[in-house]
Amino acid sequence: MRGAVVITGASSGIGAACARHLDQLGFTVWAGVRRKADGDALARAASPRLRVVMLDVTDPMSIAEAGRAIAEETAGSGLAALVNNAGISVAGPLELLPLAEVRTQFEVNVIGALAVTQVLLPSLRLARGRIVNISSIAGLAATPFLGAYCGSKFALEAMSDALRLELAPWGIAVSLVEPGAIQSQIWQRATMSATRMLGEVAPESLALYAQPLGRMQEVMAGAAARAIPADAVARTVARALTASRPRTRYLVGTDARFRALLKRILPDRAQDRLLAWFMGIPYQA
Repeated sequence: MRGAVVITGASSGIGAACARHLDQLGFTVWAGVRRKADGDALARAASPRLRVVMLDVTDPMSIAEAGRAIAEETAGSGLAALVNNAGISVAGPLELLPLAEVRTQFEVNVIGALAVTQVLLPSLRLARGRIVNISSIAGLAATPFLGAYCGSKFALEAMSDALRLELAPWGIAVSLVEPGAIQSQIWQRATMSATRMLGEVAPESLALYAQPLGRMQEVMAGAAARAIPADAVARTVARALTASRPRTRYLVGTDARFRALLKRILPDRAQDRLLAWFMGIPYQA
């Protein structure tokens, strides 16, 4: 037995893969889901140790109720780990995005992660547990038309860096996992959401971005075709939770490592020109 771990956003994709993998490794997994049907499906594929907890990271009451249940069950041993995975992606030109959608992007990816962390920190402190925040290569290097998503992941990176120092007195390690393209429903949902939102934009405004938006759809389709299984992220999360000295950051995927390298070695303008060429954006800066 390796202790109890809470995973948010465990309904599908990375969260579900983490729940299954950590369960196989002997952790007592608390899988946070928003729909009972998703929890039931996950439980059927796991050991009897796995517990499903209804958890909406944007709902303070849901977080409080889940926190109470977890604290009661782990009162003697504390919580070995928290994996903040719940996340969404809002896509589209920043000029045209409804601000309500941008607020939701940050509410889920940033505020939600902090809210869950705040509630579970007493249990984490009791066991000298660990926190793993699922970020993205988009948290290191921004991409046009994903500005809201990238901004939320940049914020999560900064918050994690601050938490790592603030929680050091109690030996609570904080790690970031930064995947590239992963097989997940998040991008299909983002494409559907963008199509819906941009369908409500005035045609003359949408025409300003017509060419690069078309190219973006091609790029996202190509990335989806090359995406690696979510199990690769789950294995990395397991390393962060079991290493004697966990790293502060873990890149996952060849594309993530390559993009991080470009970010490190190329000046900003050179990166801009490269991305503009790749995305079909006329570059006049």
